Amino acid sequence: MNTMKTFAGTILAAAAAATLRAAVPEVSGVTMAQDASRLVTITYQLADAPAVVTLDIQTNANTSASADDPGWTSIGGQYIYNAGGDVWKQVSGKATYTITWRPDKSWIGDDGEGFKVAAGGARARVTAWPLDNTPDYMVVDISSAAQANTQTYYPSADFVPGGVTNSLYKTTTLLMRKIMANGVTWTMGSTTQETQGRKAEREATHQVTLANNYYIGVYEVTQSQWRQVLPNSSAAAHYTTEGVMRPMEQMSYNEVRNAANTATANTAYNWPADPNPSSFLGTLRTKSGLDFDLPSEAQWEFAARAGNGSGYWNDGSTILNTVSDANLNKLGRNLKNDPGNGSSTATLAPNAGGTAIVGSFAPNTWGLYDMHGNVWEWCLDWYEDNISANGGAVNIDRSAPAKTLSGASGSNRVKRGGSFAYDAGLCRSAYRSSNSPSSRDDYGAGIRVVCTAGLQ
Repeated sequence: MNTMKTFAGTILAAAAAATLRAAVPEVSGVTMAQDASRLVTITYQLADAPAVVTLDIQTNANTSASADDPGWTSIGGQYIYNAGGDVWKQVSGKATYTITWRPDKSWIGDDGEGFKVAAGGARARVTAWPLDNTPDYMVVDISSAAQANTQTYYPSADFVPGGVTNSLYKTTTLLMRKIMANGVTWTMGSTTQETQGRKAEREATHQVTLANNYYIGVYEVTQSQWRQVLPNSSAAAHYTTEGVMRPMEQMSYNEVRNAANTATANTAYNWPADPNPSSFLGTLRTKSGLDFDLPSEAQWEFAARAGNGSGYWNDGSTILNTVSDANLNKLGRNLKNDPGNGSSTATLAPNAGGTAIVGSFAPNTWGLYDMHGNVWEWCLDWYEDNISANGGAVNIDRSAPAKTLSGASGSNRVKRGGSFAYDAGLCRSAYRSSNSPSSRDDYGAGIRVVCTAGLQ
């Protein structure tokens, strides 16, 4: 095989953010070499550890180019993600850190041959990220062999191992996307352009400023992922061969967060208290070591919109119709593109009705799938008709957080996103629905998880 024989490279330390509360970690003293077995070894030093470290390999035919020459080009994250050692994770405590990479096993041309690069024609670019501003994608193992605090991080979608559509992220791991929301002021709610639903469900537009960045699931939690966390769950779902990558459904808010594998409420665990340790979220926290929870209603809508305002679907296409919408049909399972015409089927064969395998439709602008349709997604908040005064804060009774809000509007929890059994208008980013926290909805009540993992 004609493969890489020589590497000679330098490192450019990267500042991960302009304004940080913590010290910005700095990389120095990088070396890169390839031995006779074609193994590439990269070493570096790190000041102000701990930090999360990522890697890029760049090439430039002009070997005399300066370190900042824009001609240096990444070979592509899909060829680098298999690098091992002190990379893709949080590191600390060493005088010298080591990364190893086998280019002949991953960086292979269309002809099946490896690439040969002249001495000085390639470099390693190691980036150190502070723990309060970690990379854009996070992968969390939730399999039976998972260990806490072993999540890995990747700077962009093409670095994610196997690509974001890999079935691993629908079965035994969670793929999370960073949402930069801290201090961003945006418009939540519906304008008169969006007329579907009762007035209360067309929440008037109001300004919201969120206080934290956060990670959110690229996909809805699937039946396989639910069973990785709660293998003996009593929640209803279609556990079939075809069903394992379909969203978990028909589970109550209570068993997601407040209860020990039942639909019975335990108000001692109402937000802002941590989830019940025996609930899905409580067990997921123990398994992962991360602060997983449901999104707030504002977090959900901000991520769902992906920067696209009222009157638009979350890929930026125009909302055309409140009943059947060709633009929505590209983005998520809804009543008008469901082969079962809104009827769930026990077999869940690949082309049967009901929910779709997560990721079957196009993502939104920020790379999140199925935020329009497929299954409703529970949020933290108690439902109330008018939330304009909350400014995006989770809707609770602030004088007694363990209690519901006064009045009828305080008896249900918020659900967002629509489902396979609903028309287009009810699948909009701004549409608000709700249900009793003990309800196991026959028309698809699911979840999408969030966590901060130290983000600020």
